[in-house]
Amino acid sequence: MIYDQESGLCRGGPQSLTTTGFVKGTPRREPARHHDEEKPMDYETLCHTKWDCKYHVVFIPKYRRKALFGQLRRDLGPLFRSLAEQKESRVEEGHMLADHVHMLLSIPPKYPVAQIVGFIKGKSAIHIARSYLGVRRNYTGQHFWARGYFVSTVGRDEEVIRDYIRKQEIEDKRLDQLRLL
Repeated sequence: MIYDQESGLCRGGPQSLTTTGFVKGTPRREPARHHDEEKPMDYETLCHTKWDCKYHVVFIPKYRRKALFGQLRRDLGPLFRSLAEQKESRVEEGHMLADHVHMLLSIPPKYPVAQIVGFIKGKSAIHIARSYLGVRRNYTGQHFWARGYFVSTVGRDEEVIRDYIRKQEIEDKRLDQLRLL
């Protein structure tokens, strides 16, 4: 098999595709387009797959403690990005508040969402224990993150979700002020 950078497809083998990326005899298709845009959608590629799988993920510290502040908050952003890259995923957008984390994750279809989120939460909890709690090895019996998480698929509303994640802290402050009245 040979990976073709231009078409984003693998070629070769007994059931080879033509150079246009489609089986011989089939017409070449136009790229998928958004309903109100003129430019083609950008897709990620795997060897035999073109994909655009994005998920809005929210998770919280155990007991919803307000534990994400200061240096820990500054360290977790790059850590989440590097952990996602280890699983061929990408953090497209993210925001941390004192008691929860919002992320827009781009995850290849070959990985389950639960596996990626579990990996990010587990490895970041180990990092927090080693860096901030003084635990050097065998991080067992303690939990930094709560067990579950929220996930929602992102379709054509990607910009709405990105905007929501960016403005989450402002919205939380506004709601807190309304509760005081």
